[in-house]
Amino acid sequence: MGLVASLHRPGGNITGVNHMSGDLGAKRLGLLHEMLPRAARLAMLVNSGAAIVKSEISDVQAAASAIGGQVEVFPVSNTSDIDMAFLSLAQKRTDALLVSPDALFMNRRVQLATLAARHAIPAIYAFREYAEVGGLMSYGASLTDQARQTGIYTGRVLKGEKPADLPVMRATKFEFVINLQTAKALGLEVPPTLLATADEVIE
Repeated sequence: MGLVASLHRPGGNITGVNHMSGDLGAKRLGLLHEMLPRAARLAMLVNSGAAIVKSEISDVQAAASAIGGQVEVFPVSNTSDIDMAFLSLAQKRTDALLVSPDALFMNRRVQLATLAARHAIPAIYAFREYAEVGGLMSYGASLTDQARQTGIYTGRVLKGEKPADLPVMRATKFEFVINLQTAKALGLEVPPTLLATADEVIE
């Protein structure tokens, strides 16, 4: 996005924490494929205004191609768009959905989980907060851990260190969460291999 010169030496007056969620689309697709190996009609919900959406879509489509599938992209920009997208997903009998990591969706996670349940569309999300409100699965960085890391950097800057000299931290803790209640409501039997690798199973 051009916010820093490099992750190691950001320069200027900015540093921070990178949750790397946009880089994990292929991983999420793999988990969704493991849950639903016969899913053929895959879809991806993205924020049309997001800066990194093109590279994220490219990664996911490449991963889908590797397993013999295709992903239809649904760009949205507001709440009404989300409602319309789910109507279209249902009409097209979408087998599974990936929701892009974006603040637009995070702020509307209850709406997304509710719509996915209403239309019986299995979906995977970027953060555990989605699974906690009824989303089927999530895989991504721990936002709680990232808040802690941000606090540490804030303290260092307040003590006189320059942001330009502080490397952009990368996420170190990733979580895979499965909501078993949602799986049962969707009539899905979660493979034992997925249950074994989950960091948390919500029952």
